[in-house]
Amino acid sequence: MDKKQARLRRARKTRAKIAELKVARLAVHRTNSHIYAQIFSDCGTKVLATASTVESDVQSAVTNGGNVAAAVAVGKLIAERAKNAGIETVAFDRSGFHYHGRVKALAEAAREGGLKF
Repeated sequence: MDKKQARLRRARKTRAKIAELKVARLAVHRTNSHIYAQIFSDCGTKVLATASTVESDVQSAVTNGGNVAAAVAVGKLIAERAKNAGIETVAFDRSGFHYHGRVKALAEAAREGGLKF
C-alpha cells in the first residue's frame, strides 16, 4: 500500500464515523502549494462554505500558499464564512492527512474563529 492509498483508507474510516454523527463536516485538502477547506451539509450533498489559498484575497494576504501562515489565514476565513452561514458546530474531516503542521494550524485557527469541533 502506497502513501496515497493509506491516506484514502484513513479518510474513508473518518468519513464513515462523521456520517453517523449527522453534523456538518469541515473537510480539508492539502497540496504542496495550496490548502483548501470546505464545509458540507449534514447530509453531505451541499457545500455551505469554502475557503482556500487560491482565492485572490487570501493570496494578497500571504506570499506562499503552502505554509502554516496560509493555513491559519484559511482557517480564520472558513470560520468567518461558516458563522455567516449560521454554522457553529462541525466535525473536522482531515481527509486522511495527519493532524500536524498545516492541517493542525487550520483547525486551531478555525477554533479561534469560533467554530466548535
